[in-house]
Amino acid sequence: MIRLPVLFLLLVGAALHAAPSKPNFVIILADDLGYSDLGCYGSEIATPNLDKLAAGGLRFTQFYNTARCWPTRSVLMTGHYAQQIGMDPQYGKFPAWVRTLPQRLAPLGYRSYHSGKWHVGNAPRVVADGGFTHSYYLAQQESHFHPKKQELDDKPLPDPEGPWYSSTAIAQYAIDFLKEHAQQHAGTPFFTYVAFTAPHFPIQALPEDIAKYKDTYTQGWPKTRTARFERQKRMGLISTTLSDPEPKITAPSGKESDLEILGPGETRHAVPWDSLTSEQKQFQATKEAIHAAMIDRLDQEVGRVLAQLKAMNAFEDTLILFLSDNGASAEIMVRGGGHDKTVPMGSAASYLCLGPGGSTVSNTPFRRHKIWVHEGGISTPLIAHWPQGISAQGELRHTPGHVIDVVPTLLALAGDTQPAMPENAPPFPGRSLVPAFAKDATINRDFLFWNHSGNRALREGDWKIVSATDNHDAWELYELSGDRAESNNLAAKEPERVKAMAERWEKLEKKYVSEAGPKPATKGKGKKGKEGNE
Repeated sequence: MIRLPVLFLLLVGAALHAAPSKPNFVIILADDLGYSDLGCYGSEIATPNLDKLAAGGLRFTQFYNTARCWPTRSVLMTGHYAQQIGMDPQYGKFPAWVRTLPQRLAPLGYRSYHSGKWHVGNAPRVVADGGFTHSYYLAQQESHFHPKKQELDDKPLPDPEGPWYSSTAIAQYAIDFLKEHAQQHAGTPFFTYVAFTAPHFPIQALPEDIAKYKDTYTQGWPKTRTARFERQKRMGLISTTLSDPEPKITAPSGKESDLEILGPGETRHAVPWDSLTSEQKQFQATKEAIHAAMIDRLDQEVGRVLAQLKAMNAFEDTLILFLSDNGASAEIMVRGGGHDKTVPMGSAASYLCLGPGGSTVSNTPFRRHKIWVHEGGISTPLIAHWPQGISAQGELRHTPGHVIDVVPTLLALAGDTQPAMPENAPPFPGRSLVPAFAKDATINRDFLFWNHSGNRALREGDWKIVSATDNHDAWELYELSGDRAESNNLAAKEPERVKAMAERWEKLEKKYVSEAGPKPATKGKGKKGKEGNE
C-alpha cells in the first residue's frame, strides 16, 4: 500500500514529467531576398525545403522588415524599433536598458547559437555583447567564396582550407552547434539564429547551381514578373494590381564610373526590356540566373539544418521562422576585390549586383527596392512552422506583422508573457503573433512605423502614408487592402487623413529617437552601420 505523501510525490513527479517542454526556436534570415523569390511566394526558383515548411505551416502575406540590413537585424535581436536603440542611424552603444533576445531567453533556460551575418554594430561582440552561447560570425564578407573576416565565439578564425562557400559554411556551423547541443545539453531548449549572407551582392554562386537557371530568364523581366504575379494571385497571397517598374528610379548606392568597370551589359535602371541590346539582355538574364542559384543553394543548406533538427528529434517542437532583412536590391556597385570581366559571371573574381531590373522581378508585385519604405523595400516572406504548436498546414495569414513582433512572440512561447523591462526601458512596440498561429486573426495595433535614410512611412490599419528621400516633403497615401502595389495615390483626396498621419509620424520619430538617448560626441559615427556589406 502506498502512503499518501509518497503517492502525492509520485503524482506531482508524473505531472512535471508530462508537462510540455518549452519550444525551441530557429530564425532563418536571408539577405536581400525579395518578396516573390521563394517558390511558395510565386517564384520559379527551386526552394523545396522552404516550400515544404510553408506547406506544413503558415505563410504571412503582409509581413514587414525595416528596408535595410542592420536596422532589421537590430530589431530582431531587441524587439524595439531601430530608432529606439540608436541603430538607425547607428551611433555609440545600445541604451543601458536594452536586452538582446538571447539575454532574455537565458533566464528562461535557453542556450542560444548564432551563425552568419551579425551587423548589429551597437553590440559588436556576438557572444560578449549579444548574449549568445556560441557564435560563428561572418564579418566584412565581400565574397561568397573567400571570407575576409570570420570569428568563432568572438575570436578570429584562420582562413578556411579548401573550397568554401558562404551559405554552406553558415549552415555547417549552425549544424555543429546543434550537434553539440544534442550531445551535451539534451532536454535544454535552444534558440538558433541562422543569418545567411545570400543572396546579397556580390552575386556569386556555384557553377552547378547557376547551370540550372542558364536559360530561365532570357524571356526578360516583364514576362518573369508577370508569371510570378499570376502565381501569387492563384495562391491567394495578394489582391492588387502589378506595380509600375519605375524605370527612372536609381538606387542611392554606387556611382556611374562602376558601369565602366562592369561593361556595356550593365544598366542602372529598370528600362523596358525591349530597349536593351542583345548583349545587355544576356548579361541581365545571367545575373538573374546567378541570383536564383544563390537562393537555390540557400534552400539546400536550409535542408541540411532541418535534417539535423530531425536527427536530434527536435524538429516537431521547434518553431522555425524564415524571413528576409529587406527587399531585393537595385544597387549597382563594385567593391571588395573588384570585378574581372574576363572570368565567368558569378565566379569568385566577379563582382556583380542584381540591379534594378532583377530587383523589380524579385519584389513582385510591389514598388521600389531595398532602402525605400514603399512595399517593395519592406515586404518579406514569413514562413512559420511548428508541428507541435501550429496545427494549420499550408494556410495563409493576412494580418500585418513586423520584425518588432518576433521578440514578443518568442518570449510569450518561452513562458515570459509579461516581460520585465529594465529601468527607463519603453515597452515593446510589437505584438505577439501567437494568436495568428491558431487562426487568421487580426493582430490589433494602432500603427507600424518606418524611417530609413530619409524614406518615411506609417501604416494605420489599411492606410499607409509614405515619402521618399527624392521627394521628402510630399507624403503619398494608399489604401492597401486593394492597392498593395501603391499605384493610386489618394493624398489629394484625403488631405486631412494625410495631415493627421504625418503629425503622428513626426511625434513618433521624436519619441523613438529620444528613447535612444543623446548621441555620443565621438567622431566618425552616426552615418551607416557598416560591416563590409550592407
